[in-house]
Amino acid sequence: MRFLRQSMTGLFLMAVTLGLILFAGSLIRDAINDRMSREAKKPQVRERVFTVAVVAATPQTVTPVLQVFGQIESRRSLQIRAAVPGTVIELADNFEEGGAVEAGQVLVRIDPADAQAALARAEANLLDAQAEIRDAERGLQLAQDELDAATEQAGLRQRAFERQKDLATRGVVTETAVETAELAAASARQSVVSRRQSLAQAEARVDKAETALARARIARDEAQRQLDDTEVRAEFSGTLSDVSAVAGGLVGSNEKLADLVDGDALEVAFRVSTTQYARLLDADGTLRPAPVTVTLDVSGIDLSTTGKISRASAAVGEGQTGRLIFASLDSPRGMKPGDFVTVEVEEPELEQVVRLPSKALASDGTVLVLGEGDRLEKLPVTLLRRQGDDILVRAPDLAGRQVVRERTPLLGAGIKVRPLRPEAARQVQDTEMVALSEERRARLMSFVKDDRLMAEEVKTRLLTALQSPQVPAQMVQQLETRMGG
Repeated sequence: MRFLRQSMTGLFLMAVTLGLILFAGSLIRDAINDRMSREAKKPQVRERVFTVAVVAATPQTVTPVLQVFGQIESRRSLQIRAAVPGTVIELADNFEEGGAVEAGQVLVRIDPADAQAALARAEANLLDAQAEIRDAERGLQLAQDELDAATEQAGLRQRAFERQKDLATRGVVTETAVETAELAAASARQSVVSRRQSLAQAEARVDKAETALARARIARDEAQRQLDDTEVRAEFSGTLSDVSAVAGGLVGSNEKLADLVDGDALEVAFRVSTTQYARLLDADGTLRPAPVTVTLDVSGIDLSTTGKISRASAAVGEGQTGRLIFASLDSPRGMKPGDFVTVEVEEPELEQVVRLPSKALASDGTVLVLGEGDRLEKLPVTLLRRQGDDILVRAPDLAGRQVVRERTPLLGAGIKVRPLRPEAARQVQDTEMVALSEERRARLMSFVKDDRLMAEEVKTRLLTALQSPQVPAQMVQQLETRMGG
């Protein structure tokens, strides 16, 4: 009896269990059927609107500035060399590296003993030449007197011969007397010829004496120059550099002693491309004397001066490109030859151009402008110049349009944006900072992390800003608006 009761109880519990299992399976089947038969509902997606900073495109006349790098050079520099060999016996007190000297100042003295001896010999030779020419002139005068006497005697002999001939015609004298008078006249004429030859020799001696005198004077002047060259003087006022001479040292002819640089006659040399050089030419193809500004950065202190372009190099140079241009400086205060400087050159004015931030231009030469309904449109432009972080562009339909200041990969034609004009941008920059509670901060950070439509770089920037103690109120308001809270 007991076994029967327990058996019936077991059967009852098993039946109840099976019923519950069947009931649960029926509920699951009905739930699946209901889920499968339900129509899928697409979530409502709102169009994403980006906030972009825009700037008005206003055509204007702009003077572009060409910025290049250059080097300070001196228009006047001189290598001081020894004209004569010898021993350095004296140096100027300021004959040292960086020493300032005046024009005409004696810088170096070389031992003048040899030059003085050579000058003394040359002067003695000059005295000999002068004495020789005086002797030759006296000889010439005597030769002239002898010629005159011989000529006079020849005249007397000729007249005597004529008388003898006349007397012979009348039969007074013999033929022998006539012949004797004729021979005397011929001898007198021969004497005149001899005296003329002596006169010619005297004249030649005078000419040779004058030539010797000229040579002696030249030798004397050369010896004087050699003596003068023992004193090395400054040709102009300037500063010494690369000084190598020392007192007591032996120098050779044409040996370099130092460099003399005129620190007041400085210029800047800078190289530009051929295209940039063409912009600096006038209508006749001549290089314009364009104004330049030269800046030297010295430990954060800028030394600046102005000047004008003076000339360009005659040739490009082996292994070089572009053009080398020189500009004279007005007041190069604090600048020295060899300084590396920044040069800004004013180019000719450009009319009807628009200045925009450089980030507004895409690689395909287009900018984004606001169209109807605050949607972006692409507009091709012509790039004229780059001016630091700005660009100068020109386009027929650009005037008066609102241009996006900074292009990003998220922006493109047809995207709806919320324009942030310069006035609003300044307000955003000056926006109020608020402190967030930990719960509010965590909620905002969680929303940013879960947003799949947001770029990773934007997420990083927002998360970094949310971790700060003070957060811009404008950013918090935009995030909570998107969250719907």
